[in-house]
Parts: sequence; C-alpha cells; structure tokens
Amino acid sequence: MKLKEKPSYTWDEAALRWLDEKSHKKSLRDDESRLIWLQSFLRGEKLSEIDRTMIDRIILEKKKEQSSPATVNRYLALVRAILKKAVKWGMVESVPSVQLLQEPKRRIRWLTREEANRLLRTLPEHQAELARFALATGLRQGNILTLEWAQIDLQRAICWIHPDQAKGGKGIGVPLNTEAQSVLKRQAGKHERRVFVYEGKPINQVNTLAWRKALVKAGIENFRWHDLRHTWASWHVQEGTPIHVLQELGGWESSEMVRRYAHLSPDHLSKWAENSSRVTNTSQGQLQLVV
Repeated sequence: MKLKEKPSYTWDEAALRWLDEKSHKKSLRDDESRLIWLQSFLRGEKLSEIDRTMIDRIILEKKKEQSSPATVNRYLALVRAILKKAVKWGMVESVPSVQLLQEPKRRIRWLTREEANRLLRTLPEHQAELARFALATGLRQGNILTLEWAQIDLQRAICWIHPDQAKGGKGIGVPLNTEAQSVLKRQAGKHERRVFVYEGKPINQVNTLAWRKALVKAGIENFRWHDLRHTWASWHVQEGTPIHVLQELGGWESSEMVRRYAHLSPDHLSKWAENSSRVTNTSQGQLQLVV
C-alpha cells in the first residue's frame, strides 16, 4: 500500500494564511505592502525549496534600492515570521535560518528646555499646543491627534489610551501634570468630541510646512515630531525618574526600549566612580592620584 504523499505548500499559501491570522494587526497594511514587493522573489515558490540563496537575493535587491539596514530587516523579519509559522502550521518541516542585518545604534534626538521654548515660540498656536501636550505627556502623535474628551478626566487629572489605540495593544493611563492640564483647559469648548482642532476642525497632520518652517526659524536641525517623545523621556531621566516608572508612564512593553535614555542620568553612579579616584596628600604637600 502506497503512503499518501504530503501536500507541497507554496509561499503564497503561507502568506495568505498569515494575512488572515494577523488581520487584527495595526501594522497589517505594512505587511501587505512588503508582501507585494516580496512576491517578485517568492511567488509560487514551494516552502520546502526556499533557501538561503533566495534570502540573500532579497537582501541584495533591497540594498540596491539604497535601503537602510533597518528597512531591510523589516522585510527579513516578515519572511522569517511567516516561515516559522509555516512550520507550526505543518506546511513544511524546516526552513532556512533568516539572520537580520546589524543595525547601527542611532543617537537619541532630544531638545534642551531652551530649545523647546524657542520652538514653541515659533510654532503657530494650535501646533504649539500640540507640542506642549506632547512634551508634558510623552504621548505619541496619533494618540494626541485622535484624543477625545471622553478619554479625559480633568478632576482626577488623568487621561487614558484604549488598547486598540496603543502601539503595544495595552491600555495606557496617563497622569496629567499641570502643564498638560493647562493645555486641555485652553482647548475646552472648541469641539464637542475632539480635543485638538484648528478653526473648528480636527487636526489630522503635524508634519506641515508651518512645522518645518518653525524648526528652521528656531535653528533646530534633524528633528522629527516623534522626537518630542524622546525629549519628554530624556527630561524625565535627567530629573531622576526611575527607569521602571518611565516605562509605565510611556507605555513601553520592554525595559530595553527605555534603557536607551539611561545614559542621560548617570548621577546614581557618581559615588562608585570615586572608587577609581582616591586622592591622598604627598609628603611635598601635592596631590597624588591613586588608580
């Protein structure tokens, strides 16, 4: 009796199943866009025949487009995730190892308080209010632009981001400091539902010509709107906010994301630094550094 042959699945079948199972993902459109690009390399390929040579070709083609290692890695990570899922789904027994490219660590861009004040003075008032709220709460751009009055309790000085609005898929409670409260009080009555509006209409974009002109006028280079969140976190660390507290305030899933800011406040290490710098008096009355 001849054993029934195991069906041979293709990349297309695995990719379609991935999209179906991940239909709830906020970044699904990004996956779809990357899969369309990947189709020219993997369309119709049997999962059992996808090898390192094919993966290397994908890397080479993305590099030809002058893509950064981070961009290439997003494509590789998607391929790796789908292939690993294919093994779990029983579509294939094994898949090639997909190693991501090494990414250079970038310096975190943040503003000093003087720079921030300079920027706020040059921005149009409605954008300055958005920036003030970002610097006071650390909220992401999308969460601020879509913020509704139903998400705010000024009496308790708190607002909240619902799980389906949060990047990590978990709800975030945001304490409102005095600056954030002042911004909200100035927005009261401008719109029935949305908090931040311009001429009675919700604001849907911040990277405008006015924003870019204000940066130039304020003499601030290489700065994006998201860097306001980096600035908020950097100020917190410099003022002594513990890393684990900052993680909860910012809604980060892992402590690794927050430790990017730890180097900005090495004060807690100062007493230990003295262990390698013991100074004693010499017989000549001079100081001698003992290491």
